[in-house]
Amino acid sequence: MTLADATRSQRAEAPQDPADAASARRVITEEGGATAHERVYKHLRRRILHGEMAPGEHLTLRGVAGELGVSMTPAREAVRRLAAEGALAISASGRVSAPVLTPQRIEELASIRALLEPELAARALPRAHFSLIERLKRMNDEIDRHLASGDAAAYVRGNLEFHRTLYLRAHAPAMLALAETVWLQTGPSMRALYARIGMGRVADYHAKAIAALAAGDEAGLRLAIRADVRQGLTMLSNEGLDAA
Repeated sequence: MTLADATRSQRAEAPQDPADAASARRVITEEGGATAHERVYKHLRRRILHGEMAPGEHLTLRGVAGELGVSMTPAREAVRRLAAEGALAISASGRVSAPVLTPQRIEELASIRALLEPELAARALPRAHFSLIERLKRMNDEIDRHLASGDAAAYVRGNLEFHRTLYLRAHAPAMLALAETVWLQTGPSMRALYARIGMGRVADYHAKAIAALAAGDEAGLRLAIRADVRQGLTMLSNEGLDAA
């Protein structure tokens, strides 16, 4: 099965359900206090970040507006904002789609993560108290269950939440925002990759990171995080990409 086959299968397995659309509209309605643009942005951002859109998958402003029960203007503003972050691609004809990563782009994003995220983890280390370490252990146990069951969607969500929980302790919001921008660009491709190759090749560097946190070992923590963030993108590069 090629990556294109996996992404097409991913789309086929998750058709738009009227109940899902109603749920999305309810989320948008209930997120009071934010503008319609901000609510649409957050909804689309979550979908992309968690790989709920396949690489190359198209969306339309009319479809987004209809799904979420808003006018075209906030849908357009949200899409433009996500395109500026690299989370969506807009063609010369105005067609909007999730990005398809080239090998060169994968290597670039892997290098950014390998530079940025060990630094975030190291900055979090002085604030890694017992309660955080125990929470990360529970999160990693849940991630292990997703790996065992082969639930790629839950694994992607859990993995990102693990990293975000740790990096929030760094008290470096600008650096975390940069990391999240990279996550947005890779979310669709990583989900498609795991759907294609399965979960058996994912090594548990989280356990090593947790042990380094508990020991106050900055060098060990940096090594574990660097290995963890590079492994998925390295697999993606090795497996190759083709258009969805």
